Amino acid sequence: MEAERAKVAELQANHRAISLELASARSQELNQRRELVSASDELNSIKMKHSREIMELEMDINKRDRQIRELNEDLRIARGDLERERESVSSLKSTLSHQSTAHLSLTTQVSALNAQIAAVQSQLDVATSTTSQRTLDLGSAQKRITELEQDARQCESIRRKLHNMVQELKGNIRVFCRVRPLSGDSAADISYPDRRDHKEIVLYSSSSSAMGQERKEVYNFNFDRVFEPESTQADVFEEISQLAQSCTDGYNVCIFAYGQTGSGKSHTMEGGSTNTTSGMIPRAVEQVFRVTEELKTKGWEYTMEGQFLEIYNEAINDLLGKGEFDKKKHEIKHDKNGTRVTDTNVVSLRSPNEVRSILALANSRRTVAATLMNERSSRSHSVFTLRISGSNQHTGEQCEGCLNLVDLAGSERLNSSGAAGDKERLKETQSINKSLSALGDVIAALGEKGEKGEKHIPYRNSKLTYLLQNSLSGNSKTLMILNLSPLAAHLNESLTSLRFATKVNNTTIGTAKKQLRASS
Repeated sequence: MEAERAKVAELQANHRAISLELASARSQELNQRRELVSASDELNSIKMKHSREIMELEMDINKRDRQIRELNEDLRIARGDLERERESVSSLKSTLSHQSTAHLSLTTQVSALNAQIAAVQSQLDVATSTTSQRTLDLGSAQKRITELEQDARQCESIRRKLHNMVQELKGNIRVFCRVRPLSGDSAADISYPDRRDHKEIVLYSSSSSAMGQERKEVYNFNFDRVFEPESTQADVFEEISQLAQSCTDGYNVCIFAYGQTGSGKSHTMEGGSTNTTSGMIPRAVEQVFRVTEELKTKGWEYTMEGQFLEIYNEAINDLLGKGEFDKKKHEIKHDKNGTRVTDTNVVSLRSPNEVRSILALANSRRTVAATLMNERSSRSHSVFTLRISGSNQHTGEQCEGCLNLVDLAGSERLNSSGAAGDKERLKETQSINKSLSALGDVIAALGEKGEKGEKHIPYRNSKLTYLLQNSLSGNSKTLMILNLSPLAAHLNESLTSLRFATKVNNTTIGTAKKQLRASS
């Protein structure tokens, strides 16, 4: 029993020992499990870290692959560039070889050029010396030019005075007579005995008396100049060119053509389309433009403007206007600035060609009609006015001139014109003759004023004389060109015209005065 008890006690002790060992083993197992869980977590963490590292390494590998490919491409391009550079270097070496040869050649040329430069420098020294001398000479020449310009301006002033004196000596109212060429019909008996000065014209007529005896009459007339039928437009203008030039010197000038219908007035004043047949109006304008251009060298500057009017049945029409004649009533105004006509076109003129253009326009608008004396007789007076304003920047002088070039309507008696049976033609002829008569009265009154002093001048008796008042006064230079027909049938009309012209030629109207520009 004791042994059994001892065995049981031993067994119990073993059991307790085993229980303690089991508890200890369980505690160890529990600890090991905890360590295992911890190790597992750590392992998972390591795995995840490893996975990330693997991914990063793969990305690095891919990146390196791309870089390798890019570097391979760069290497390929670099090799191509290197090959081209090698070719370029080879070419440059070849070029350098040629340039070396060229350099030797250029060195030789430079040596030659240096020698030339030395020679040129020597010439330049001589030229510099010459230039210095010429500069001194130029200074002297410029001084001389200034002196000559001053002398020229003084000479121009003297020329103007002398020119005006010559015109005054010729008379401030002058009369020329021009006979047009014969065209088919029987000619009147006309002679020109003054072969030297061409100032005389003689007409002969014969008639039968009641007893049947032939009676011969001789009519002798003297004028400032007589132009025979063969005289050209240039011949006529040569005599009046200096008078036209007076406008640029600041004088009023009036040149008018007078005569019966068909005597050649329009041909004299306006002429034809060629240079040879060109009339007094275009020639006078060209003369004025030529003179003003020449005077620019003496410090003169000019402006010009033109106007073209028609007087028909005592009414003024603007030949440069637009539309039909002439709804407006034009009035003539005289003031300190000269003569103007209301509501008319005044055209600035810069060249003679512009004048030819306005002449063509005016001709297309002039009133013409048929009469027995001339199939296309001019039935109106035309007045072309050229106004000239000049100033001299050196001397301070200013002047204004006015050139009136007038183509008068044809003068004839009623029975000659065939107008007696036509009321319109009768009115025209009466109006023409009235204005021409008024022109004669004005000239006669101017002559009487010159002799007796005070005298009323009837400018207002017609539109023609009132328009030309400033150009017909004693302050102007006036030229009448009497145009004659050479036909025997026109002898009586020619004698009437010659007597009127003689009356004008015997008139003295005083001394023309220079027109200074009015202050603005």
